[in-house]
Amino acid sequence: MPFPSHRFYEDILALFCAGIFVSLGVVFFSTHGLLTGGTAGIAIIGTHLTSFNFGTVFFAVNIPFYYLAWTKLGKRFTINTFTSVTMVSLMTEYMDQFITIANLEPVFAALVGGMLIGVGLLIMFRHKSSLGGLGILALYLQNRFNVRAGNIGLLVDCIILLSSLLMFEPYLVMLSVLGAITLNILIAVNHRPGRYTATKKTSIRLQKTETTPQQLTFDSKVLRSSN
Repeated sequence: MPFPSHRFYEDILALFCAGIFVSLGVVFFSTHGLLTGGTAGIAIIGTHLTSFNFGTVFFAVNIPFYYLAWTKLGKRFTINTFTSVTMVSLMTEYMDQFITIANLEPVFAALVGGMLIGVGLLIMFRHKSSLGGLGILALYLQNRFNVRAGNIGLLVDCIILLSSLLMFEPYLVMLSVLGAITLNILIAVNHRPGRYTATKKTSIRLQKTETTPQQLTFDSKVLRSSN
């Protein structure tokens, strides 16, 4: 699927907005200790297994996938993805200095958190970017084999979340699965191969041919001679 083209300042503005959406979604999830899929989910699990914070683990997990992005999806995609990952890492780390959530229902946090992350990812995909890691792999498989990135993400996310049953309470895992389903359905519906491919409509102009007096005179002479 060919990526649409945008100007540099359009990419920066869009990726900044996308970073805010994703960071808010992660904050919603973390309020109730919910998990998410992809590299963000791996990073959340990593914060429970190590002493590192989310931003550090999230940034480190994405490093091996940059090679795939650079060689298969292009330099611009890799740079934009690196920018997005850096923005989300910093924003999630300092988001608590700007907002404080006093009360948030778990089901609402799962649904809206998934929607926020999904919208952020859609903006990133639209501007040749991703959250790195498994998102890079999903986009590569979509471009290579015409398989929807949302379907790939949903499968991988379910595997990650179900494996987290070994470490977390089943209730939190089920809410996390609800958020992951919301996120990936949003992507699967709105980010399909060929959706952003521009098509040109060609119009055929029918031109009327005018008959000159000279042509009429010649035609009449030909008819008289034939008779």
